Amino acid sequence: MENRVTKQSWLLLTLLGLIWGSTFMIIELALDGISPFWLAATRISIAALITNIIWVSSSRKLFQTKLTAWRTLVLSGLFATAAPFIALSWGQQYVTSAFAGISMASVALLILPLSYFFVASEKITASTILGIFCGFCGVFILLGPEVFVASNETKEAYGRLACLFATFCYAISAVLTKRLPPIDPIGLAAVSLSCGAFFVVPAAWLFEGAPPQISSETFFYLVILGVFPTAAATFLRIIIIRTAGPIFMTLTNFQVPLWSVFFSILILNEPFEISMLIALAVILSGLAINQHSEIKKIIKTKIT
Repeated sequence: MENRVTKQSWLLLTLLGLIWGSTFMIIELALDGISPFWLAATRISIAALITNIIWVSSSRKLFQTKLTAWRTLVLSGLFATAAPFIALSWGQQYVTSAFAGISMASVALLILPLSYFFVASEKITASTILGIFCGFCGVFILLGPEVFVASNETKEAYGRLACLFATFCYAISAVLTKRLPPIDPIGLAAVSLSCGAFFVVPAAWLFEGAPPQISSETFFYLVILGVFPTAAATFLRIIIIRTAGPIFMTLTNFQVPLWSVFFSILILNEPFEISMLIALAVILSGLAINQHSEIKKIIKTKIT
């Protein structure tokens, strides 16, 4: 499938960055009233319900199914929703929303090498290697040396690793989505979220027992999470990847950390460490090096 960047691509990209950047703040607020697995299960279930209603009412066909395509579709759904949502919900019990948002910048560092091996149209260059090295130096700074030191006093190190694991899941999902045959984006979002729900809901029962009673405020946060950063963002993400490509979609990673830090400081009054600022600068520098040629190409492309 040929990638084509349009004015709509840039608009959707900006909107997606804002939505995802605010997600970590909302998760932080919701965790005050619900356990992490049930938070993930509820937001996925709400989003799956919304997307399936839209898909069924549109009467669109998914695609001429093949077994290999279904396998890729199910795996894409699990890596796009179930695994990262659980990891982020659990991890944010122990790290700030700013940290979680900054960690998302490393998604692009993983997508680039994965795209080289699994997407035929993507190429890797010396600048790509340099950018990946620079970016992962930033990830190391972000994690901090204490992440490798066992401690019974805090689980912050494990929370950091959980956030980084979520970025790995998103990267795999982006590449798998690009490898799918022509497919209806609404159906893709519905199936992807349904796969996540079928996995996360039983997992929540297994690890945390029956659903807890929650306040109206917590329910409000869960609905916001289900509608915007889950259902709506899934649509946006799929459309961007399928039309403009996974590399273009990673440009959201320049926005997400900035929005995350902005909301964490302005609304949550969370502390912001200088090491996080340094890590953000190094990671974004790595992204800029990685995507220098791609960004130049996008800028020179005639916007239709």
